[in-house]
Amino acid sequence: QVQLVESGGGLVQPGGSLRLSCAASVSIFRLRTMGWYRQAPGKQRELVAGITGSGQTNYEDSVKGRFTISRDNAKMTVYLQMNSLKPEDTAVYYCNLRVPPYLNWGQGTQVTVSS
Repeated sequence: QVQLVESGGGLVQPGGSLRLSCAASVSIFRLRTMGWYRQAPGKQRELVAGITGSGQTNYEDSVKGRFTISRDNAKMTVYLQMNSLKPEDTAVYYCNLRVPPYLNWGQGTQVTVSS
């Protein structure tokens, strides 16, 4: 059973930065297009960034120019570098496949942007 483990979240002031990591437990990861998602309180989960197995990326409009998704296939890890964070970026962040059927969702990592 594939496991996805997200880490790197925390409390940061507006304008600050965080780097999230998502480690997968199996090598199938290296061929698949992966995505970072987030879910704010009372809102639906949304996709914020995606990356193909070869490294092509795409971003949701509100994070373009601030967030960077990357991957290390040898480490089976996907990263999300988040800069210029805003209070509206506050959410639980998850990684998973870019399109369904999704793998089992991990616990996510909480990102809170507040002064």
